[in-house]
Amino acid sequence: MKIRKGIAADMPAVLHLIKELATFEKEPDAVVLTVDDLVRDGFSDAPSFYTFVAEEAGELIGMALYYYRYSTWKGRTIHLEDLIVTQAKRGTGAGKALYEAVINEGYNQQVRRIEWAVLDWNQHAIDFYKKSGAKVLDDWRVVQMDENGIQKFITKTMI
Repeated sequence: MKIRKGIAADMPAVLHLIKELATFEKEPDAVVLTVDDLVRDGFSDAPSFYTFVAEEAGELIGMALYYYRYSTWKGRTIHLEDLIVTQAKRGTGAGKALYEAVINEGYNQQVRRIEWAVLDWNQHAIDFYKKSGAKVLDDWRVVQMDENGIQKFITKTMI
């Protein structure tokens, strides 16, 4: 198995992994992203994200997608959006290797924090993260506004 930076040609396989993750997270129809979106957004002059991929025998078996953020308290940080290993290859060390690649990237880029979200029912992941030295914050809530919410907000504020 090899861990490397993702390239544009990997994006069809990355999208497949994203869809597999959505199914795992019980949201199989939530992905609206396309390969063209991934290529455009990840490989422009100002990329919106970066990836590490796990490759075995020429096939992508996992990926970690991350991007840089800025914290008003800490400065430059990394947000790990998703880390997924295809179901057949879980338990092989690919997830740990991808996780280590992101942590090493943060260290090399001298970020002050790396953060991500984990579902409260994914106890296996929570235990892994805690064992690695990460803190799982129980007192923060994730807040999101989807496209419908954005549209409703804009409509209300324009009246």
